[in-house]
Amino acid sequence: MTSTPTQQLSDAGVSIWLDDLSRTRLDTGTLQKLIDEKNVVGVTTNPSIFHAAITAGTDYDATIAAKAAEGASVEETIFAITTTDVADACDLFAPVAAATNGVDGRVSIEVDPRLAWDTEGTIAEAKQLYATVNKDNVHIKIPATLEGLEAITAVLAEGISVNVTLIFSLERYRAVINAFQSGLEQAKENGHDLSKIHSVASFFVSRVDTEIDKRLDAIGTEEAKALKGKAGVANARLAYQVYEELFSTERWAVLAEAGALPQRPLWASTGVKDPAYPDTLYVTELVAPGVVNTMPEKTLDATFDHGVVTGDTVTGTYEEANSTLDALEKLGVSYNDVVALLESEGLDKFVASWKELLADVEGALATARKAS
Repeated sequence: MTSTPTQQLSDAGVSIWLDDLSRTRLDTGTLQKLIDEKNVVGVTTNPSIFHAAITAGTDYDATIAAKAAEGASVEETIFAITTTDVADACDLFAPVAAATNGVDGRVSIEVDPRLAWDTEGTIAEAKQLYATVNKDNVHIKIPATLEGLEAITAVLAEGISVNVTLIFSLERYRAVINAFQSGLEQAKENGHDLSKIHSVASFFVSRVDTEIDKRLDAIGTEEAKALKGKAGVANARLAYQVYEELFSTERWAVLAEAGALPQRPLWASTGVKDPAYPDTLYVTELVAPGVVNTMPEKTLDATFDHGVVTGDTVTGTYEEANSTLDALEKLGVSYNDVVALLESEGLDKFVASWKELLADVEGALATARKAS
């Protein structure tokens, strides 16, 4: 039997997670099909995904009508819908979680994005989400803002598994790993079994190219054009170098000895935005042992259909990756400026999606109240 590209990716140490979730996927069996046929071993969600799912059709009408009859607020209604979908997805992935000792089979749910700058609010909501979903294989997603770092440590210290999201810069990624290791140190002091605490660090890829390519086009020289489409992969490859470095320290060895598992790098935003680039660019160029690639279905299908997996394409590329970022700086493309802008824009997009979702569900609740 011919090995598929997604099987080859899995064999190379890449866990494939789907960047999407909806009631339709759960009820029709299409998510189970992706597990069975395309090596999908986890799911990530975000405010934009839930907005698309809840407003796409009639799947949630009955729940919204029931919540309207109860007199539930819009926030309570959305909380109930999203935690139910995530809990059901956790059940679907439970066999994968069991087979991998909880490393895979994970489903992520994000704290309200409006809390991204509120440490205490993030901690409180993370605990509430964890208690409500009430599944061992859930990941609570927390943005890697400066305020989020402290929350990440505090939530991990409670024995709760965390997906750290919206990481763009290498400096912030170092701070995320520090927050993770601090959280595990506190969890150990609190008597938690470290082998049961899992974490991924979601490093965003394609958006880096989108912003940098725009700046390279504005420069317009041949030298600038030659660097298009290279920054996203280079940045992610250097993140893997940071991962290798910080998970081979004496500090980490002490935690590993106590049963801790490393926080895996997760490649997010892996759908190609520029049609000039191969549609599997952010998959086949970021193959390395122990990483996760969370893909929109379009990227997953492209990879399954024609992805060329040649083994590890990350380790050993660090000098070339550094040269790419150095060349961009020489042309006047500021790395620090780009990553700061991308974090700000990423948060703004999630907050905007959440506000749209609140408005749409508020409207649906009002309609349901009138109908009853």
